[in-house]
Formats: sequence, structure tokens, C-alpha cells
Amino acid sequence: MSTVIEMPKLSDTMSVGTVVKWYKSVGETVSNGDILAEIETDKATMELENFDDGVLLKLLASEGDEVEIGKPLAIIGEDGEDVSGFEVTPQEPEPAQQASTEVTKEPTDDSVPSDKETAVATSSEVMTEGAHTGRIFASPLAKKIALERNIDLSVIQGSGPNGRIIKKDVLPLTEPNSRKSSPPEITSAKTHTTESLGGRAVPVSKMRTVIARRLLESKTTIPHFYLQKEINSEPIGLARKSINETLAQDSSTITKVSINDLILLACAKTILRVPEINSSWSESEITYHGNVHLAFGVAVDDGLVTPVIRNAESLDLRSISESAKLLITKSRSKKLTPDEMSGSTFTVTNLGMFGIDFFSGIINPPNAAILSVGASIAKPVVDKNGTLRPGETMTLGLSCDHRLVDGAIGARFLASLGSLLENPARLLVL
Repeated sequence: MSTVIEMPKLSDTMSVGTVVKWYKSVGETVSNGDILAEIETDKATMELENFDDGVLLKLLASEGDEVEIGKPLAIIGEDGEDVSGFEVTPQEPEPAQQASTEVTKEPTDDSVPSDKETAVATSSEVMTEGAHTGRIFASPLAKKIALERNIDLSVIQGSGPNGRIIKKDVLPLTEPNSRKSSPPEITSAKTHTTESLGGRAVPVSKMRTVIARRLLESKTTIPHFYLQKEINSEPIGLARKSINETLAQDSSTITKVSINDLILLACAKTILRVPEINSSWSESEITYHGNVHLAFGVAVDDGLVTPVIRNAESLDLRSISESAKLLITKSRSKKLTPDEMSGSTFTVTNLGMFGIDFFSGIINPPNAAILSVGASIAKPVVDKNGTLRPGETMTLGLSCDHRLVDGAIGARFLASLGSLLENPARLLVL
């Protein structure tokens, strides 16, 4: 009896998945627990696990194909079983997509590139017009490298399936020795300028589509209001320096904690004091969460993801720092699991490392609030004795869902958080 393997729903926002790579071939024996394929969703790349013993009889999607949730991917059954009734349905692009991918000279796909170079050429491949004649097919990663290095793809002979240009075809042209004999167009890496980006239509990637939909939903359905508080950031900076000096002497532990790690810890402890902020709205009830599942923003190539630290209220600084570092690494390699991206009860977003003084974040549903963290700025301050002296301040912003959080609750949360950050030694006794 054959079993049809379908495209699973691997994230709350997923509607389609892309088959990045098949790990098993037709005719190969597979067992329960084997990894059949690598699937790219809107936020991450995940493994497709097999739950049946048998033989892989047929693949119903090729590498590079986008497949809707619930649609068949492969058939597993007994050796020799007739599966001729199952046909592969080609994945055809929408007319608008087909038009937007056919451009001149430089590729225009803005999607997150994959490190996998084994996908066959499909309608989702990047197509460019060569400097000479005919279309040029290139993988997303090859296209990205070519764009960064200003390499003309029309001068490259592709070694991939159907003559597709892949990563190994482009990399030699980025080596210093090869540049000397390369055509004039091939130069060292350059940053994107108005000239290089202007006049081009860029297809919207899956991640940006989901981000746009969720942000629009948040701003149009959640009544936001905003609070801000400027705090003395010298104490937390000194605390971090002292902690890292201690950690540097112990090679068996993490070597550094960040300001963001300390802020995450302070948020988790503050929420215990102001539990109303740790809630979610539905039309019939308000849910007050018993644990703090702390999300934080991580910038990736094509947008932003918000991995979640579970039960943050029960963790110490070292555990929070280790969890954050692991989640950041997995975010940037697109290896987050669905569980690591869902179920948050509060979110922290920090643009201080980019030099932003202050901003107001958009609430991450179904959270009741999001904390925005700005940079630590050197400026004159007045101390408790009324003396003007050099100092450092940081501005915290709190965006709140007014259905759940009133002004007094939001103000109490910011005041309590600010007090902890200005007196970080208190974190040791909470």
C-alpha cells in the first residue's frame, strides 16, 4: 500500500514551500525517521522527515519547485508497485512573476539565496538577457555573487543542469588572479548604489510578503499607543564590562554577554512584576500567560525574524545569552524550527547597535507590547546633586495594544524596567 508524502505546514505563516534538495532517490529504500528532503519556507529551511518504511517510488516535485501545503511531494510504497496514476504537475509561474524575472543585464530576484547548488532549472530560476543573445539561467546564489562582484553572467559558461550557471562557475572570477584576465566589467565587490539599483523591478520574496502582511495586519487591527523613557545607561554598560572581564577568565563558558542579553533578562524579570503586559487578546477573552516566552528581532538577508527564548523568567543571564546566540546563528542560516519562531508573549527589538537613538516598533501579534531599544548616547546629564557632567543615556520605547494595556500599566512597566537597567545588581536577586 503506497503512501503519499505531502508538503507539510512548517510555520504558522507558510502557504507554500520550496523543495531545496532531495536527499533520497527514486528506488532507494527509506525508513521511519529518514530525512527525505530540505524544504525552504518563508522564514527558514527545514528537513522533511519520513514516517513510513518502504521504497521511494516517485518524486512529484523537482528541486526548486514551489509546492502548496497539502500537495503531494513523493510516493513511498513496496518495490515494484504501480504508481503510474500519479503524475508530476509542473509548477508554472504567474504571468506577473514571469515578466518580472525577465530583465536586462543584471538579475533581479531579491529572495534569500540558498547555499544548495543542486536544484534543477525551473520557472523559479533567475533569467537574464545576455550581453550577446539568448537567455541565461543562473541559480540564486550565483546571481547574488555576480551582482555583488559586478560580474557579467553572459561571459560565463554554466556547468549546472541545462547549462545553468551555479556558484562554482562564478567563484573563480572573484579570485584576485582571475580578475587580471577578466573582461573589463568584472571588478571587485561593490556596494549597491542608486545607480546599480535604480530602474529595476524586484520580485517580492516569500519572507517580505509575510512581513508585509503581518505588519499591515498589526497596524490596521491593533490600536497602538506609544511610550518612551530615557534612562541612565552608564550602569548597564559598566556591568557588562565587568561581567565580560570575569567570563574571559573562564574558557569553559561563553566569552561575552551583550547589552541586549542584559535587556532581555531585565524584561523577563520586569514582566513578573507587571504581568498584565504578558497577555494576548481574542474577541471573547484575554489570556494572561503563565510564562515569559521572549522574542527578539534578528536581521537576516531578506528581512527580520523573531526567534523565541522559552520560559525566560526562569533563566539566568548566562542561559539567556547562550540561547540568544544559538537562535541568532540559526536565524542567519535559516535553520530555525517552527517551535523556535512561534508562541512568543513579549518582543524586544534593538536598533541601538545601528546607531538609532529612538524608534517605535510595531507590535508582534498576539503580543500586547513590544520594547524598542535605542543606542547609548554620550551627552551632558544632571546628577542627583544638580551638577552638570558627562554621561550616557538610552531611550526605551514601548508600543502597546490599548485593548490590553492602559497607559498606567505601560508606564509602570517602563519605570520598573528602567530601574533595573539603572541598577543592574538587582538582577542578581530577582
